[in-house]
Amino acid sequence: MAIAGWRAEQTDIGALLAARHADPFGLLGLHEASEGFVLRAFVPDASNLTALLEDGAALSFIARGSGFFEQLIPNRTARFAYRLRAENIGGCWEFDDPYRFPPVLGATDDHLLIEGTHHRLYERLGAQLMTLDSVPGVHFAVWAPNARRVSLVGDFNRWDGRIHQMRKRIDSGLWEIFIPDLSEGAVYKFEIIGKDGTLLPLKADPFGFSAERRPSTASVVARTDHFIWTDEAYLRARGRREAHRAPMSIYEVHLGSWMRREDGDFLSYDELSDQLLPYAAGMGFTHIELLPICEHPLDASWGYQPIGLFAPSRRFGAPAGFARFVDRAHALGLGVILDWVPAHFPTDIHGLAQFDGTALYEHADPRRGFHPDWNTAIYDFGRREVVSFLCANALYWLDRFHLDGLRVDAVASMLYLDYSRKHGEWLPNPDGSNDNRDAVAFLRQFNTAVYAQHHASFTLAEESTAWPGVSHPVHENGLGFGFKWNMGWMHDTLNYFAMDPVHRKWHHNKLTFGTLYAFTENFVLPLSHDEVVHGKSSILGKMPGDEWQRFANVRAYYAFMWGHPGKKLLFMGQEFGQSTEWNFDSGLPWHLLEHSLHQGVQKLVRDLNRLHRTVPALHAQDCEAEGFRWIIVDDSEQSVIAWLRMGGEGDRPVAVVCNLTPVPRHGYRIGLPHAGIWREILNTDAVVYGGGGGGNLGQVRSISEASHGFNAMAEIMIPALSTVYFEYADNE
Repeated sequence: MAIAGWRAEQTDIGALLAARHADPFGLLGLHEASEGFVLRAFVPDASNLTALLEDGAALSFIARGSGFFEQLIPNRTARFAYRLRAENIGGCWEFDDPYRFPPVLGATDDHLLIEGTHHRLYERLGAQLMTLDSVPGVHFAVWAPNARRVSLVGDFNRWDGRIHQMRKRIDSGLWEIFIPDLSEGAVYKFEIIGKDGTLLPLKADPFGFSAERRPSTASVVARTDHFIWTDEAYLRARGRREAHRAPMSIYEVHLGSWMRREDGDFLSYDELSDQLLPYAAGMGFTHIELLPICEHPLDASWGYQPIGLFAPSRRFGAPAGFARFVDRAHALGLGVILDWVPAHFPTDIHGLAQFDGTALYEHADPRRGFHPDWNTAIYDFGRREVVSFLCANALYWLDRFHLDGLRVDAVASMLYLDYSRKHGEWLPNPDGSNDNRDAVAFLRQFNTAVYAQHHASFTLAEESTAWPGVSHPVHENGLGFGFKWNMGWMHDTLNYFAMDPVHRKWHHNKLTFGTLYAFTENFVLPLSHDEVVHGKSSILGKMPGDEWQRFANVRAYYAFMWGHPGKKLLFMGQEFGQSTEWNFDSGLPWHLLEHSLHQGVQKLVRDLNRLHRTVPALHAQDCEAEGFRWIIVDDSEQSVIAWLRMGGEGDRPVAVVCNLTPVPRHGYRIGLPHAGIWREILNTDAVVYGGGGGGNLGQVRSISEASHGFNAMAEIMIPALSTVYFEYADNE
């Protein structure tokens, strides 16, 4: 609509100069007036300003003071493009005016965001490099519905919040602006005025794709949609696999402390690609799981207090480096799983907390919005825009970085309103119950979205309670995860192996109890970082006895674990028997591999992974009761257990036998399903592993005599503190 009077009111100019104008796009740029068009600009360093019109004309502005310029352009009936030329005592410069460009976001973005279903927000918000009206630049967008004003500030405008005040979309609370001629590497934040008029601390971009290296906290313009990938064959093969029936042996890694440079600094993504990935692949692991690499301010949080969910940590390099890391992993046949933290976030002032001066991302009531254990804010899972943000982030990692899986941290803290809270410190549901229904709905939406858009990827839940159906489909009233960490199995078995063998017979059930519920979920058996830190010692350090017995216990335990139903996870350093607990601030003690006993543990883990991958009975029915049958479950007096693992039709069964005392068992009788030759395919007492060399000369022969509910039996030798695998060979 034409404006009768083209000169701006002094009150509008004053509000703009104070960065308090309610609608800077309604004042600056090109606007229709009764006499034609009026053009206004704010260039605080200019003493003179000229508009360079598309027809070649040059028009000088009238200076209204303090860098505000305007001019009437008469006899024009249609909008037109222009550039600005500014001058001062130091020289002149030309640029495109950000206020001449139209909005990029549309009504669909508004609608999907507030509906909670905008799962591709990462294509619309944050800093998007694009060409608009034939001009290259960067479009910025951020959600801050309660802000009075949002400005983009950075090294390109000397952090002056008056220069790039953003346009607000009233329906959704999104703010946007296109900055012409800006490119990758620009450093920026958002300057926000809260609804009460308070100037907030500068905020990093919630959708920032890159960030400065800590302790600096700004976001950095970067592209993550143009990487050159070479993993097509891997992805095709992945799409043909069924994760529950495929081998899965996970090497859990903290990138900052797997290995360090000689000067103590972190290895880069590319250096880790050259060193970590061949090592993990050579050890036979199928996947590598990374402790969170989303940008985080504090090294000591190990990444579990992320502040830049869309930015791979700058500690190890740029986003392109992480993409190369994943691509190289896939070339070596390794899947990559990322620890993902949607449960909570730190309250650092440059982050999400009180983002627009209100509890925007976090729940407003501290009884639901503040985590007392970690001093962090808890997402408001009932807010649909927050759900859009989190689901979009999950899909971003799978889409842009080709990740194979997401392991969701601290799921139990999300599911229970009273998690780690005393009476009166939590807010129950109207009916008094303690289940967080908003979080449940979010997790179901997240899993549904992941499997709908990336069916070959999978999700894993770190969930430590008996919540039913964690890994059951959403349509069966489950949470929809692909797998659940089996924390109960981990606690029981570690407790058992930490006992002196003389006491183990009184706690035999700690070994066997896990099979009572082993197939109620799709389980991963985790020996994770949490079990080897904060005074808990390493896996080796937990074991009783002298040096030989401690190593024998570790070997027997690992083979017990690899033979047990469930996928496997082992934290770095434990694969070679790290003797001290994990120190996140330095590299692993690789010098231990100069010693034969540590070499033996490493060789054993490599062989366990080889068997896990190549013997179907040891993985194909990890999550199905049909793949498991007890042979000996009740010999607590001798601390011996034995069971049978079975794959599909035609696969050879494997018998797993454990003797968990320092007394060898000679002529021990076990039942077997078939008479004939059973090859000893693994023996943790083998000399090559550091053992004493006891065993069965490579095989045993079973005869057709009923025993332990089976049609055949064999008498075997079980070395002290050992686990032995027998695979059926033929029936002779």
